[in-house]
Amino acid sequence: MSAQSRSIDRLFFDLSSRVKLRVTGADRLRFLNGQLTNDVRKAGETRAIEACVLNAKGKMDAHLFVHAEGDSFLLDAHPALEPSLQSRLERYIIADDVQIENVTARLSIFHLLGPTPSKLFDRVPVIAVTRFDIPGKDLWIDANEYDQLAAELAKNFDFCDEDSAEVFRIEGRIPRWGRELTGDIIPVEANLEQRCIDYEKGCYIGQETISRMKMSGQRNKQLRGLVSLNDSPLAPGMKLSPVEAAKKEVGWITSATRSSRFGKEIALGYVKRGFNVEGTKLDALDLAKPFGSAAVRVEVVDPPFDLSST
Repeated sequence: MSAQSRSIDRLFFDLSSRVKLRVTGADRLRFLNGQLTNDVRKAGETRAIEACVLNAKGKMDAHLFVHAEGDSFLLDAHPALEPSLQSRLERYIIADDVQIENVTARLSIFHLLGPTPSKLFDRVPVIAVTRFDIPGKDLWIDANEYDQLAAELAKNFDFCDEDSAEVFRIEGRIPRWGRELTGDIIPVEANLEQRCIDYEKGCYIGQETISRMKMSGQRNKQLRGLVSLNDSPLAPGMKLSPVEAAKKEVGWITSATRSSRFGKEIALGYVKRGFNVEGTKLDALDLAKPFGSAAVRVEVVDPPFDLSST
């Protein structure tokens, strides 16, 4: 289904390419709570939570979702993390009774927005989770059942392909790995504080940096929405500068798209402190274009993109 014709009332997404890890063992809960920024005790068989894995400096090693299944936890993350996520977690298994198994090829995931057909409840576990800016549901199934369930979902939902899902993600200001989320980013800079961080849980790797930033309230940069003021296209990698100060770099664009829902060229990007207040005007410059190319004037948007004005 195209981004232009999409209705958000009944959508389904194929997330089967995500890396999936099964964590078992008597110490699995304690171990994961020492690795993840969120409290794994909040994850159940019908509810997934969102969390980050950090290094000792508080920067991101991974962004993932986790839910319980019997005597195990299932983790899923962006496909690009498959080469690194399992080894990153296993590095900290010392004397713990914990086993981590890559089950990516054996399981498929569909994500639904809208009411779940009642007949699915009888045979497919439904897991509540917010992956975009709207609460949704995950369906985890054996990979052998993929074709059958995809056909069944297509009778009740519109399929949102990868390109349309990317537009939908940017419209909702949801960061993703490889764009807004990288090894140079601290979760609070990416607006993941409410979604991914539990300040009441026990210690985890990188917690000191996160707690210090909470206490100080200071961020060197923050993820913001950006809107093109003259409707010129924006692109990832564009550098942001103050108006009339083109040589001063104060941020960069991470994702960009044309939003038919908003009727605007929109983007996500990191903007340095002092320039990321809502309503601030900046110039976006594509350094890949010839020197002297015109910049695109953008406006910083702090809350989610507003549909009411379109």
